[in-house]
Amino acid sequence: MSLRTRPQYTNKNSTQTLRQGLEEYYARNLNLTHPSTQPEDFAKILLAHDISHVIYGCETNMYDELKILPLTFWTSDFKFRDWLRERQNPSVDVMYEDLLKRYGVIRLYSSIFSQSLRLVPEFISMWLKTRNHKTFLPFLNLEPMLDRSLLEIRQEFDLFPFIK
Repeated sequence: MSLRTRPQYTNKNSTQTLRQGLEEYYARNLNLTHPSTQPEDFAKILLAHDISHVIYGCETNMYDELKILPLTFWTSDFKFRDWLRERQNPSVDVMYEDLLKRYGVIRLYSSIFSQSLRLVPEFISMWLKTRNHKTFLPFLNLEPMLDRSLLEIRQEFDLFPFIK
């Protein structure tokens, strides 16, 4: 599989199961920390984050990493207050260490700044589209959906407006 082609799970109408999309995500991102290598409490959050990449059709570039957090807050049952609570867990530093390894400090923060500027219009659009959102993805309980198609999940939780 060529890394230059977009992953199948990023296709808005992908009929892959969530499990297949997650397998593709891990196959394409061998450098990421796998949840199975982490303490159980953090592994659950890390797995939910990885599954979110697949469900929302996001890759691991900085643009998509920055996009996925507010998208999660606005379309799932995992809100900003939950993120603040989980951020206190020392294991969460693993995600940030991955980013630092991948980018380096200066490149990471300059990338965050430049991509955030690019994302402002999309953030506003996403926020407006989610103001009346009624079906929330169960962020920390996504495993029961592993054998459902991405198309079906995206339809059920009204996620099409957020996937390009």
